[in-house]
Amino acid sequence: MPDALDATPYDALLLLSFGGPEGPDDVVPFLENVTRGRGIPKERLKEVGQHYFLFGGVSPINAQNRALLDVLRKDFAEHGLDLPVYWGNRNWAPYLTDTLREMVADGRRRILVLATSAYASYSGCRQYRENLADALAALEAEGLELPKIDKLRHYFNHPGFVEPMTDGVLRALADLPEDVRAGAHIAFTTHSIPTSAADASGPVEAHGEGGAYVEQHLDVAQLIADAVRERTGIDHPWRLVYQSRSGAPHIPWLEPDICDHLEEQHAAGVPAVVMAPIGFVSDHMEVLYDLDTEAKAKAEELGLPVRRSATVGADPRFAAAVRDLVMERAAVERGRQVTPCALGALGPSHHVCPVGCCPARAPRPAAAGADSPYA
Repeated sequence: MPDALDATPYDALLLLSFGGPEGPDDVVPFLENVTRGRGIPKERLKEVGQHYFLFGGVSPINAQNRALLDVLRKDFAEHGLDLPVYWGNRNWAPYLTDTLREMVADGRRRILVLATSAYASYSGCRQYRENLADALAALEAEGLELPKIDKLRHYFNHPGFVEPMTDGVLRALADLPEDVRAGAHIAFTTHSIPTSAADASGPVEAHGEGGAYVEQHLDVAQLIADAVRERTGIDHPWRLVYQSRSGAPHIPWLEPDICDHLEEQHAAGVPAVVMAPIGFVSDHMEVLYDLDTEAKAKAEELGLPVRRSATVGADPRFAAAVRDLVMERAAVERGRQVTPCALGALGPSHHVCPVGCCPARAPRPAAAGADSPYA
């Protein structure tokens, strides 16, 4: 048996994700959850949901989270970490509030949260923290004893996140026809967000053009590009590009879009492109539709050979990274000095989101941060 690892003071880990529909009848109610408060008509939601209907109304994200749960539990057991792992979603079952209620009933009082978003931004971090605050408020209204909740730091530059993506890019390059492989361009993709949200992402000192959101993605892209060059001897040109824009046309969002970028690369004579979705933890709908369907259709129209590299998903190295992050944070909470594991130029992210980090569009309580009302 492995030596037991000590996660004290924590008694549970919560995998917190976005959620997704699991059948055609779920699609519109799911989108109503996602867009609640924006006044979007149901007919418009049906139009928006067409890409889900192409896949039978089922988002792959829930199955991928179940796979991640399995590999986390397996890794923890194999390494002597006695820490139960729960799962809750922001927008679909199992709902976050229900899961927290279950955890409280099970006697969990110190909870660590792993969000399925690796980078700093309002939608990728603070909105998760706002949802946690909403769930805690609901439990408080029910008269339940509230657990103390902390969130694991951003893991965009942890080796267990970067290395599986590097291997994915190498496999995608190897899958290209040999006559175009050496000249292939790498398009590192992530979710586009409003430029105003990007500029205000991360701690206050990181705010500015692109903020921490762009800076962190650029750091990961450089890490992967450097590793590919070291492994292949070829310095592939690359660029950070964006996908999955969903906002009003008059509001500036991060650009260029992946389809526009493919057109530009084809016009410039690039022989092939590898699309590397570094902004996504798993191959969920925005990867399957926006890249595997729309972007690949654009490339086929252009006659441009493309391959899409894999996301991290349930790679055992990612599970090991989560274990490392858990042990790191537990040691910090016990007052020990630790050396956080991080690659690249930016170093490890903060353990506690400071005041002013990724500010909300409108002031709302957010848990698991320096400004949490649930300290």
